[in-house]
Amino acid sequence: MVLEGSERELVEACRRGEREAFRALFEIYRDRVYSIALRYSGDETAAMDIAQDTFLKLFASIHQFRGDAAFQTWIYRLVVNSCFDHKRRARRLVPLAAGFLATLRASADSLADLLRSEVRTSVRTAVDRLSPALRMVIVLRYTEALSYEEIAAVLGCSQGTVASRLNRAHKALGRRLSHLANEGNRHV
Repeated sequence: MVLEGSERELVEACRRGEREAFRALFEIYRDRVYSIALRYSGDETAAMDIAQDTFLKLFASIHQFRGDAAFQTWIYRLVVNSCFDHKRRARRLVPLAAGFLATLRASADSLADLLRSEVRTSVRTAVDRLSPALRMVIVLRYTEALSYEEIAAVLGCSQGTVASRLNRAHKALGRRLSHLANEGNRHV
């Protein structure tokens, strides 16, 4: 198995049904799982649902972990799948106007705060509009700081595919956010 000693022991204990081992794995990975889910979904409630789904999948399928890859890679794969599953389910719901909600939530204490909030909202919206595959490589690369090799292992694709998806995501974001650069040049 490609596990550190303590993780190997935890996985084996989980396979035996030991609750404390499940709790320990949850404590180790809960923040990472939630972070990926939050960055992908952009919504705290959805991120909690995704994280919960991920851990349910983890505990239900711990016997299927073969150890061919790092345990971290396997759990990242579970959260990626949960994110994609959540996105598929969410398509059935009527989407709310993200800009309207962001405006309601924005702190309007000062013009600078409002402008920063609008830029964050624009970037978040641009990332949200990426296809799920492109959005996930952005999340794994820039919020989890995974290497191309690690992303490839998590997504089950080649490093070249990761590079291609990141390149396409960068270009799409550049096109969608070019208005911000143009506005910034006018204010200088």
